Amino acid sequence: MRKRTLFLIFILCLFYANTSALTKYVTNNLNLRYEANTHSYILTVIPRGTAVTIDEDCDCKWVPVEYNGYVGYISTKYLSNTPVRKTYKHRIGTSVRKDRYSSYNRRGGLRYYTNSYGNRVQSPTYYNSRPAGATALCRDGTYSFSQSRRGTCSHHGGVARWY
Repeated sequence: MRKRTLFLIFILCLFYANTSALTKYVTNNLNLRYEANTHSYILTVIPRGTAVTIDEDCDCKWVPVEYNGYVGYISTKYLSNTPVRKTYKHRIGTSVRKDRYSSYNRRGGLRYYTNSYGNRVQSPTYYNSRPAGATALCRDGTYSFSQSRRGTCSHHGGVARWY
């Protein structure tokens, strides 16, 4: 009986050693790409603060991960060993987060700016899904309504996806 118990413990230790996946945390909204390069197609965006599981801790630039049914590659320079606070999205008609890039003014209305063509354009804003008129998804999760590509999402981490 004792030999059998030791054998089972040994087998469990081997199994545990082979399944030693690591949990890392996404430090920015991160593109999940089809291939391991920055020119590859973006499958989806993994939100800041999301825990992802990687197979091994390596000195590589890209690692494969699975997220929301997608399997792709993410850059390791945007991964952390410690949890990162998630950013919360604004919702129209609810309380507003007061931060540097808030798209709401002090009275709770949307913010606008005048672009280089002299047109009044809505500033990048958080929405639960793509709103009508959005031209890009910024890397911080805001939707941009820019009328030109130059400077779009410049204060929001750059463009994650064009529409």
